[in-house]
Amino acid sequence: MWKDELKEKLEECGAIKFGDFILASGKKSSYYVDIKKAATKVEVLKLMAKYLSKEVKGDIIGGVELGAVPLTVAVALELGKDYLIIRKESKEHGTRKMVEGEFKKGATIDIIEDVVTTGGSVLRAVKILRELGLNVERVICVVDREEGGYENLKNEGVKLISLLRASDLNLN
Repeated sequence: MWKDELKEKLEECGAIKFGDFILASGKKSSYYVDIKKAATKVEVLKLMAKYLSKEVKGDIIGGVELGAVPLTVAVALELGKDYLIIRKESKEHGTRKMVEGEFKKGATIDIIEDVVTTGGSVLRAVKILRELGLNVERVICVVDREEGGYENLKNEGVKLISLLRASDLNLN
């Protein structure tokens, strides 16, 4: 089964770590899923892109810097679709844009994400993209930590689709 293959590759490359961690959400955790590490391994990146691509329905895809960018680029190449990069904060120089890439207002965008915990980072991206006139209905992630992200996104009218959940990885 493909989920077992992906789980095995994440374990093999050392992307699943145990210890004491502080997550982007501010929560403490006894485990960490390091998709950035996995994405630096071409074989694992290709595998994640293959399975993420199967879930994409939008006109365009987007990813929040930094963790989702390699995944977003790999999915864009797999599908031949353009993509956007959503910054965590605008730069003080250059164009000062929050979103890099071209899009048409009214287009539907699927957001690619590495790991979703509470969904805070991706909800911020949803708000930015909606303010720019894009339709955001779906977030597709590699791992859902099952710590409220699904529900928080649903409350904003966004469906979370995950390749793996923490329970699939026997982490919670």
